[in-house]
Amino acid sequence: MFSTETIYEVVIFSVGDTKAGTKMGKLQLRDTEDSSLLNCILWEETLNRIDPKLFRSGNLLRIVSGSFNEKYNNCLVSALELIKEAKTGLDEKEREAAFKKLIDYINQIQDTELRNFTLNIYKENEEKIKVSPAAKLMHHNYIGGLMVHTLECLAFADANLPLFAAKLNKDEVIAACLLHDIGKIFEYTIDTETGLIDYDENFRKDWLTHSQYGFSICMSAGFKNIAKMIAAHHGRAEWGAIIDLGEKDLEPELYLVHHLDDLSAKFGKINVSML
Repeated sequence: MFSTETIYEVVIFSVGDTKAGTKMGKLQLRDTEDSSLLNCILWEETLNRIDPKLFRSGNLLRIVSGSFNEKYNNCLVSALELIKEAKTGLDEKEREAAFKKLIDYINQIQDTELRNFTLNIYKENEEKIKVSPAAKLMHHNYIGGLMVHTLECLAFADANLPLFAAKLNKDEVIAACLLHDIGKIFEYTIDTETGLIDYDENFRKDWLTHSQYGFSICMSAGFKNIAKMIAAHHGRAEWGAIIDLGEKDLEPELYLVHHLDDLSAKFGKINVSML
């Protein structure tokens, strides 16, 4: 049963268009007591009255006014109150430290050409990399989230590479971890004041996905093995992979990078409340 005293955590928020051409907000909340999910709709008039900062992932809210369905799992919200504001992500000092760790990994690459290629990408896009999220909704969706996700993939690689040293090229695995999601710095936008994330429509005019971007730049530079790891890191074609891991006779490193990425996306610091 609904109570105005119930405290909810913001899970995801998005804004779309209705058939009438007006804006509609979709807000998913998690009950902090029993972890049940509540799906909310906010019409344009309500959206215009609420500060966008309120919808930041991780914020704690109270529903002041709303109409619920019979099962109390859907709500048309007309008023909300912010109880506690969540972090937007890594602070400046944390971002600097995370970026330095990434550069340290790049400097571990023994192949000079590959090291310089990767280093140039990171140096040229340093400011974007420092703030970019790793996703809009699914995981690491906060300022600096991409760096956290990438560092987790690299840490998992460190733990596993000694077991597979005879079959894997360490330089290529490190570079693939560093570059598998690099297209996300262009695919997403993030408001560093509100923490809200959206897709960059200009990116979508030129590229299908961030995977296609990473695959293309590595292929163009002649790093075909790394390009193939990036192409396969989503695992299945229906999940966005260019190379489907259901195919036969694939190189073992293609499976490794996919699993490293998947482990971080499921078990890493996937939301801002874990920081």
